[in-house]
Amino acid sequence: MADTTVLREGLRFGEGPRHGPDGRLYYSDFYDHEVRALDLDTGDETVVCTVPEQPSGLGWLPDGRLLVVSMKDRSVLRLEGGALVPHADLGGIATFHANDMLVDRAGRAYVGNFGFDLHALLAEGGEQRLLEPGWTAPGTPLALVRPDGTVSTAAEDLKFPNGMGFLGNRQEGRPTLVVAETLAFALTAFDVADDGTLSNRRAWASLRDHYIAPDGIATDDEGGVWVAPALQPYAFRVVEGGEITRRVETSQVCFAVALVGDRLVCCTAPTSQPEVVAADRLGRLEVVRL
Repeated sequence: MADTTVLREGLRFGEGPRHGPDGRLYYSDFYDHEVRALDLDTGDETVVCTVPEQPSGLGWLPDGRLLVVSMKDRSVLRLEGGALVPHADLGGIATFHANDMLVDRAGRAYVGNFGFDLHALLAEGGEQRLLEPGWTAPGTPLALVRPDGTVSTAAEDLKFPNGMGFLGNRQEGRPTLVVAETLAFALTAFDVADDGTLSNRRAWASLRDHYIAPDGIATDDEGGVWVAPALQPYAFRVVEGGEITRRVETSQVCFAVALVGDRLVCCTAPTSQPEVVAADRLGRLEVVRL
């Protein structure tokens, strides 16, 4: 029995859930090409915008304008008066589909990308290909998009940089950025300077022994990271060093998570393979109170 309650059914593939500034849950559905906003208390849901080249990561500029990753054309779009306009071109950095995004309070966006055609690899050999001795995913950069849309490289050679979150660093007075390196089966940390640049790259948690290929993540106020494992029907809370302190069972594989107050919201699906989830409405939003 799952620990979660199914909040929404009929998604194709939900990703990038975020607690929006208006209190609603925002999320993307890749293959419906929609960004949606859901009131968790009333169940009311609206379509915020349509993204022809597939939406993924979401965030907001300080003035409340929404940023959306457009996956296939490797760009970030900005919602202006109900219409999407170009915000940043990631074509010079992203080596395959752009993906998840984290936007800080200053409006700087960190954007990951696949690095290569993962779906083709999985269609050819299944999940076991990821665990073959000696196999290593191609490295790819993490992009930094400044509020004016200019783009630079934040970090090099990440193995499918995916979900991200900030943790406070009280000793140094600056935050830590935690990045899910899905195909390194690890969470990687960086120090964040006042100008948004990253330094002091280090291992934060190795998760290979737990068969966790971290996809979406969400950080909490106690220094923990909730991780969607992408290969299992669970969400895990992990602390630095890799200890798992809590496990929530979901009804199907969990690919992304968000914290909304005391609720953990999980985006689930039977698989991430497009030939399955793009054709059928098997995706769900699931929720549990922590």
